[in-house]
Amino acid sequence: MNSFFSYRPSDLSRIPPRTQDSHKGSFGRVLVVGGSVCMSGAAYFAAKAAYRTGAGLVEILTHKENRVILQTQLPEAVLSTYGDDIASNRETIRAAVSRADVIVVGVGLGQSEAARELLSLVLSHADAPLVIDADALNLLARYGELWELISAPVIVTPHPLEMARLCRMDVSLIERDRLSAAINFAEKYALICVLKGHRTIVSDGSEARGLGDEHTVYLNHSGNSGMATGGSGDVLSGVIAALIAQKMPPFEAATLGVYIHGLAGDAAAETLGEYSVMASDIIDHISEIIKDCHEE
Repeated sequence: MNSFFSYRPSDLSRIPPRTQDSHKGSFGRVLVVGGSVCMSGAAYFAAKAAYRTGAGLVEILTHKENRVILQTQLPEAVLSTYGDDIASNRETIRAAVSRADVIVVGVGLGQSEAARELLSLVLSHADAPLVIDADALNLLARYGELWELISAPVIVTPHPLEMARLCRMDVSLIERDRLSAAINFAEKYALICVLKGHRTIVSDGSEARGLGDEHTVYLNHSGNSGMATGGSGDVLSGVIAALIAQKMPPFEAATLGVYIHGLAGDAAAETLGEYSVMASDIIDHISEIIKDCHEE
């Protein structure tokens, strides 16, 4: 029998506290790897969401064509760039990965051969926790050998279609039993699975291993239909990464990140209506959700 837990507003106190003698290094360095040509927005959403959730520094590793637009949109971010020849950019990629406390990879990455090479390098060199999303999930589904390159802790954040590709199942079967899909996938690959959708599920697979921990499967109750919009998932990846950067354990960061993301979406919908919410609106309301979480 499966056990579930959820959060309520008082649980926002779990967000790591900040002291007045802090500096940007105190709150961690997030690396966002993504943004292929004409897809810079995904990297922007993840990076800005990480900043809004409290990360001390965010670096974006992206295609050189995105340099000007990202430096204009988010001047707070540090940028590293690569060109079409991934092999000639190995040292830039390795150095960016080595600097990170947590890595978001896949947002707007594309599924080209260059994207596969880039993902391979990131997975091979990463020691910091990985938040794997979007095109990185699709590449892992297509090139199963990439799993063997991973030695770092992993959080995957698939929507049902991406999950179907990863599991090589019809999406209707995933939707029919989302709980089992999340638990079994997490168990198989020894990772944390955030299966997105209405009532997002988060599991580390321990229920399937029979460990009896009643707080293993998280069932989210925040969020609304307005969040079914392009870029919303990129925002979630940034939120989760920022919490990990602030030294929150990955499973707690995944669950609380999902909750904060949904609350920000609810606040945006309250202001704009569910028809009009965009990913940028979710980011704009993150601060509203967390700003008073440690008020006495």
